[in-house]
Amino acid sequence: MAIRSFKYITDPKAIEAVADETRRRIIYLLRAKEQTVSQLAETLGKTPQAIYHQIRILTTAGLVEVAREERVGHFIETYFRATAEVFEFRHGEPSKDKKAGKDMMSGLKALPQIGISVDFDKEKIARIEAIAAKISAREVDPELEDRIMTLDDVDFLAKQHAFFLAKYVKMSEKDFDESEADQRELFRLIRSITKPSGKAKKA
Repeated sequence: MAIRSFKYITDPKAIEAVADETRRRIIYLLRAKEQTVSQLAETLGKTPQAIYHQIRILTTAGLVEVAREERVGHFIETYFRATAEVFEFRHGEPSKDKKAGKDMMSGLKALPQIGISVDFDKEKIARIEAIAAKISAREVDPELEDRIMTLDDVDFLAKQHAFFLAKYVKMSEKDFDESEADQRELFRLIRSITKPSGKAKKA
């Protein structure tokens, strides 16, 4: 079975898993081709034991999977691969995911560096987090994603566009109106706490 083109990740544990640089490098390598723990260890200059530990974390998080097994003499070599070519990480509801709130705050704190001043109003920021999570949740449709993955003779970009278009086909008028209302509220809230200052801070 071919590697899937894209995959949405909403599990906070999976999002935490990619915070580690070694695990990110493993995913990058396994997107390119299937490899064993020994091969990864050699490429990354780590011990097989260290790589195996990271592989366990990544497989548990659903980012890496067993591709195949081959018998080599008296041993069985296990080849791993990434579970998708592209991952899109989406946070759950802020009340259940503290990291999502931290990431939002980090993003707001970065804005002054590009010349945008921020009024850190806690109530408004909490509302922004809630609406952003709600909008993000609408983007996740595992069943639709799986069906598009099975399409033959369709390249990666076409599958992405098909997913984008199919979401609108399946969306009801009520869903669209609610989505539009959320987008407008998010726009107004973000504009209410930010202002172009024209002076970007030096890194």
